[in-house]
Amino acid sequence: MEFRHTSVLLRESIEALRIKPDGIYVDGTLGGGGHSWEICSRLSEKGRLIGIDQDEAAIEAATRRLELFKDRVTIVRANYRDMRRELGKQGISSVDGVILDLGVSSYQLDEASRGFTYREDAPLDMRMDQRLAQTAGDIVNGYSEPELYRIIRDYGEERFAKNIARQIVTARKQKTLETTGELIHVIKAAIPAKARATGGHPAKRTFQAIRIEVNRELEVLEDSLDDMVDLLGDGGRICVITFHSLEDRIVKEKFRQNEHPCTCPKEFPVCVCGKRPKGRVVTRKPIVPTEQELEENRRAKSAKLRVFEREIPKKP
Repeated sequence: MEFRHTSVLLRESIEALRIKPDGIYVDGTLGGGGHSWEICSRLSEKGRLIGIDQDEAAIEAATRRLELFKDRVTIVRANYRDMRRELGKQGISSVDGVILDLGVSSYQLDEASRGFTYREDAPLDMRMDQRLAQTAGDIVNGYSEPELYRIIRDYGEERFAKNIARQIVTARKQKTLETTGELIHVIKAAIPAKARATGGHPAKRTFQAIRIEVNRELEVLEDSLDDMVDLLGDGGRICVITFHSLEDRIVKEKFRQNEHPCTCPKEFPVCVCGKRPKGRVVTRKPIVPTEQELEENRRAKSAKLRVFEREIPKKP
């Protein structure tokens, strides 16, 4: 199956990066190369793009798509949490911009064998990087009931999380849950019929929760943002596109902390903690898709773009 993915908020994110023709940019979630292509098309021969992705299919697709710009592109198979290390290997210590598109690709959703979709019966996998050992099946069949309840409640924001966790544990005592179809059957049994009739597919939130847990998505994001801000040169920008409230909350808070890092009590007349702002939040409110984009791509519905700009104090 061909790797395809429609880049969300493409124009808005590229404009927000304010690309310098000779600059160095990092696409930390390369995917099919949509954002990267637009960045590369604006770079001179001196400009450079480093594309990072953990999905082998994405690496192959982006390599083909960016063939025209191969002299200014370096593609790396890694998790974006390792961005500083991977850039170090390229002799890069500072960049002009970073972009993250945290959505699951259309390819990953549509390729049933990856196990991300609840619309087809497939093995319980959900790994974005298939080198990872733990699959969705390991979580569904191996986590305790309290652990399942926690991730479904916290990562899926599912109000029937307790019921679903209990039903999963009961079902797997009879038979190991091996496919998305088997899991969906259990989830439906745990949700009252009246609730199933509204709010989209009944398995949507639980699948989101398990996918986040498999790939450690929130942990990786929270652990990486400060590092990426530090990688930016003066005036450099980081653009992050999120697709659910948990991710957006992390990005909003991390950007706020980098703008206002002081931890001194409010009653202190002057700052004594020594923590200085690293820049400013460009987007006081997140940028969201236009009506036209929503009509053309229904998967853009929950997308939000936030932007932070690095400001390095001038030495006196």
